Amino acid sequence: MIRIIYEIYKWLIAFPLIFITTILITLCTAIGSRLFGSKFWGYYPPHFWGKLWCWLFFVKVKVNKEAEIDPSTSYVFVANHQGAYDIFSIFGFLNHNFRWMMKKSITKIPLIGMACKYSEQIFVDRSSAMAMARSIIEAKKRLRNGMSIVVFPEGTRTLDGKMSAFKKGAFKLAMDFKLPIVPLTIDGSFNILPRTSIVNIKYGKIILTIHKPIYPSKGAEDMDSAMKETYNAIQSALPAEHQTPLD
Repeated sequence: MIRIIYEIYKWLIAFPLIFITTILITLCTAIGSRLFGSKFWGYYPPHFWGKLWCWLFFVKVKVNKEAEIDPSTSYVFVANHQGAYDIFSIFGFLNHNFRWMMKKSITKIPLIGMACKYSEQIFVDRSSAMAMARSIIEAKKRLRNGMSIVVFPEGTRTLDGKMSAFKKGAFKLAMDFKLPIVPLTIDGSFNILPRTSIVNIKYGKIILTIHKPIYPSKGAEDMDSAMKETYNAIQSALPAEHQTPLD
């Protein structure tokens, strides 16, 4: 019975409200960032939007902190990617000003692409070595005075809830710019909205664990070590059925 009531509420109330507010917040982000700068307008409207997605669909987010994050320090936040609600839980509950490292193709999405561009998200263009170099230069411009980035190093959402191998981009960025890496574990969003579904949102609980920063030095061997340490830290806060041992 509760599930039936939730489905009625979801389609008649929650989805219409989130559709309207997404348009308004997207416009607010784009216009505010364009006119007044992106440090405030590129973060706080989406911050509220992330919370709204959780509140309206009765998704509770619990934050576990292994260490306090300094608001004046720039970090490379590295998270596992269970589902779409990873984005909302990080936007709403990380409580640190950041930008996403995202695929350039997102700029083609109406309104959202415009908001991402004006709010100075970091787009990764893998079309050529020169384009990739430009992406790195843009990232360096953003990562200062406490501005951080969030990366999903698996590259895409999991199909079965388990973690995949990490790509090296985020770790190379951290080493090149001498930034601490903060592993983030997201547990629960796979059950709420997995990759295999678009609108079948379920109410539930997400646990966002903010691990202790990792301070890598520059070098290929140390990058591999940082990747392994980050992977193990993220996996340590996942249930056994979602863990994948490293080779």
